[in-house]
Amino acid sequence: MPRLALFQPDIPQNTGTMLRLCACLGVPVEIVEPAGFDVSDRNLRRSGLDYLDRVPITRHISWRAFQEWRQLTDARLVLATTKAAMPYTEFAFRPGDIVMVGRESAGVPDEVHNAADARILIPMRQGLRSLNVAVTAAMVLSEALRQTDGFPKPVDSGT
Repeated sequence: MPRLALFQPDIPQNTGTMLRLCACLGVPVEIVEPAGFDVSDRNLRRSGLDYLDRVPITRHISWRAFQEWRQLTDARLVLATTKAAMPYTEFAFRPGDIVMVGRESAGVPDEVHNAADARILIPMRQGLRSLNVAVTAAMVLSEALRQTDGFPKPVDSGT
């Protein structure tokens, strides 16, 4: 199962939206702090609704703590970034990959770029900078789940 990592998120509404996405898709979330807001249920409830209790969330107090944890898991870090050359649809995802998105305001620092095992992008029209981070997470996670057959199986309603 792929995981989603949020690097020092800035905007609680985007974070809540991504947590709701992950709850619905069954994707665990890693939050690399410090965040640009108090990472509490109160700040996330509006966009995350009542889904927050349905998503496994691990908070890492720093990039270094996240890296130490990641090395124990032996998981690949796949960074979604506008500074990549490979389209996400051409990347071969594996079930244990960690898809990381950066801060809404600044992306990720060079240290994170250098630590990534792969860097992918969403192709866009020339002259436009980037998509909303929650939209990026949804697109990339969907492709990762499609490739790894990781989508939740629909329940047969008998109709």
